[in-house]
Amino acid sequence: MRTLCTALTSVLISSAALAHDGHGAAGTHWHATDLWGFVVFGALAVMVIWHLRK
Repeated sequence: MRTLCTALTSVLISSAALAHDGHGAAGTHWHATDLWGFVVFGALAVMVIWHLRK
C-alpha cells in the first residue's frame, strides 16, 4: 500500500511541472544549454572514430 501511495504522489506532483515551449531543436527557440548535448555527442563520436582507426 505504501508503494502505491508513493507512486500516486509522484505522478501527481510531477504532472504539475510545466516548461515553456521551445526546448530542443524542434522548438520555437533554443537555449545555449540545448546545444551542449550535441557538442558533447559530436566530440565523443570523433574520439571513438579516431580511436577505432588506429
